[in-house]
Amino acid sequence: MEISENFRHVLKTYLEPVRLYHALGVVCVIYVGMLLTRLMQRRKTLKAAFEQFPGPPGHWLLGNTNEFQQDGTDLEKIITFGENYPYAFPLWFGELIIDSVYNIFSGEGLLVSAGQRWFRHRRLLTPGFHYDILKPYVKIMSDSAKIMLDKWETYAKTQESFELFQHVSLMTLDSIMKCAFSCESNCQTESGTNKYIKAVYDLCDLVNLRFRVFLYHIDFIFHLSPHGYMYRRACRIAHKHTEEVIRKRKEVLTKEKEQNLSQKKRNLDFLDILLCARDEQQQGLSDEDIRAEVDTFMFEGHDTTASGLAWILYALACNPEHQQKCRVEIQQALEGKDSIEWEDLSKIPYTTMCIKESLRLYPPVPGMARKLTKPMTFFDGRTVPEGKAFSIKHFCYLIVN
Repeated sequence: MEISENFRHVLKTYLEPVRLYHALGVVCVIYVGMLLTRLMQRRKTLKAAFEQFPGPPGHWLLGNTNEFQQDGTDLEKIITFGENYPYAFPLWFGELIIDSVYNIFSGEGLLVSAGQRWFRHRRLLTPGFHYDILKPYVKIMSDSAKIMLDKWETYAKTQESFELFQHVSLMTLDSIMKCAFSCESNCQTESGTNKYIKAVYDLCDLVNLRFRVFLYHIDFIFHLSPHGYMYRRACRIAHKHTEEVIRKRKEVLTKEKEQNLSQKKRNLDFLDILLCARDEQQQGLSDEDIRAEVDTFMFEGHDTTASGLAWILYALACNPEHQQKCRVEIQQALEGKDSIEWEDLSKIPYTTMCIKESLRLYPPVPGMARKLTKPMTFFDGRTVPEGKAFSIKHFCYLIVN
């Protein structure tokens, strides 16, 4: 009886709402304190490792995160840093999360995989980029471009300026879905109502947002935030769509095999390559691997292509004399046709040079990151230790040189 009374007293004492809130508050403070301690220890270790490399000063906690506000001056800041701190300089962005974020959405596709897994997948996917695979899709790409140009005709009549990147991005996404997956998305005309298209763009924005908001580097805080909820919802929509596309294509391939139908009725696409690929042991890609590569191709392929095209149009607009030369050359290559064909691509060398020069000046991916597997020593004797993340900004290299 006495034990029972004592137990009730304990429950009443420690489980009162006020005391419970106090306990939760203490736990949260301890948790945040542990995170900050780990962060500061990691930063202290990195600071010692990069002691030989001076760099731009940063906030004691946020590092250099607030230096980059996505206001159009971010790349110029990197160039300025490169001029002030030659060859290499450290930047602090908190915990390294980008690879893990990509993994959550796209799985271990070619973008983030490494080692033997990367070599195996790259070898299996190589046939998907052969010229014979790409040739039939020139007309499809041309048709997607026509849809975009028809929309631009409407804007041209109003004499009002507009942001063209969104239109180019929808066009490249439309082309990839048609060419790589034989999927009619109608995203250029139904972008506001297509859930999958919206999910792809939401994921692009949320990955970028998480990188820039310091507190979102902590998984716990991000997952509890409204943006974390939006991210998980967009992932579910994107994954569900991808799995459905793969399931339907498997059914088509099975039916073709059972009925001994040839694939001449439709063009072999990227998804066919993924599903039919086999290595030396006649082992194919798992469903998870296929989904990862499809998501990676969709997520990364359309955005970088759109960025490259947008900068090409910008470069030509800034150099009207070269733009006119390209226009004349293309008109001569078309010979009255309204659509370019594969054979015509070899007839536009000047336009090809302009495209390559634009890609050199404005690379769609302005930098690349690597983790060092061994120490790297510069010609002046300074050394970056093994295991550190290292980013090469070739955009800055091209501009400065």
